Amino acid sequence: MERGELPVELAEEIRALFFSDGFMKIVQSLRRNGKTFKISIRPVEISGEKKYQAEMVDDGHVQVKNFDANGAAEGLEEIISQRGVRDLHLITATGDLHVRVTRKGRVTANRSVEMKRQVVLQPHDRIKKTPLTSFDSAALLSAIGLADADGRVKASMRGKYDQVNEFLKEISEALSNHTDKESFTVVDCGCGKAYLTIALCQYLKYSLGFKKVLVIGIDRREDVIDSARKTAERLDMAGEAVFAIGDLNEFKNLNDLKEIAELNVERPDMVISLHACDTATDEALAKGVEWKSRYIISAPCCQHELQKVIKANARDDFAGVLRYGILRERLCDILTDSFRAMILRILGFKTQVVEFVSQDATARNIMLKCEYGVKPGQGGTVSEYLNLRDSWKVTPWLETRMEKMIKKYLDRYE
Repeated sequence: MERGELPVELAEEIRALFFSDGFMKIVQSLRRNGKTFKISIRPVEISGEKKYQAEMVDDGHVQVKNFDANGAAEGLEEIISQRGVRDLHLITATGDLHVRVTRKGRVTANRSVEMKRQVVLQPHDRIKKTPLTSFDSAALLSAIGLADADGRVKASMRGKYDQVNEFLKEISEALSNHTDKESFTVVDCGCGKAYLTIALCQYLKYSLGFKKVLVIGIDRREDVIDSARKTAERLDMAGEAVFAIGDLNEFKNLNDLKEIAELNVERPDMVISLHACDTATDEALAKGVEWKSRYIISAPCCQHELQKVIKANARDDFAGVLRYGILRERLCDILTDSFRAMILRILGFKTQVVEFVSQDATARNIMLKCEYGVKPGQGGTVSEYLNLRDSWKVTPWLETRMEKMIKKYLDRYE
């Protein structure tokens, strides 16, 4: 037996426990080249089948893969065959086994007293209060950087965690009457680091029960797209979460982007955007309309376009508001989102404006929730829009962007 190698009897005991009905988790940590490497394997339920999820943490970098029993057996053999100083902890329903290998190669094994624990493949034995606790999201949160390697949400990322949770909650509500669970495609316009994109992919699949999910993230920054791709690969989601480099203003159809062309996506079911700056939100809304998406869900960010064009003397009765920068900014925010909601209603979308997260998480907490399903160009909606637009003597950027689609409705009443 080589130095630091597990005795044959102990290795066989580990294998027997691993494939027993009461197996819950195995974790091994070791130092390698001065850095910590940890691997864990646990049984999980995916699409109604028992699988094994392996999580590798190498100097803070997380990689997650799902295996069948054969793949799990190979992973177990890698754990058993590793050398060097290490700690192995195997947890079963009836007790724990702790193995330690010292610097001198000495192997010690300690066993807990007999226990009686329930084996649960996924934590569905309690009331789910948030989307990210409605499925086993520990590996996801760790991989996207919202939680540490042990699954605890980082204090510095609590605000982002809450934003993602609440955004998912609004999506769940929007899909409450969506009965076709065969497939679902989402495009995230301006996905950034893809916290929401990747979380949404798993939420749609593991919590809302869609059988085939495709989530496409688009951003013009090459560095964030590269990072998002690596995260999807670590989570074994490369075929479900796809990322493309692109500026929303510079392409018309999804298939114009080379990364998406082979997917042949003509009509995504949903278009989302979270805090796309200024007119990038309008571009995301426009793309959702042009791609004939059933759902458009957007939380706008900073808004400057209207502030540039609104004139101080546009409304004498608001002169006292427009005089002060911060009040002018907030008023323009409200007007911009009002115009957006009205334009989408004119174009046939049932539209809600909601506060999707508390201001403690972000001051940018307004969301537009839109579902196609009403007759476009209804007179009352058009008149309401024109009255507000003309009273401020402005042309909203979204109207200009959507001129070809909206002009025929506005011309009837102007």
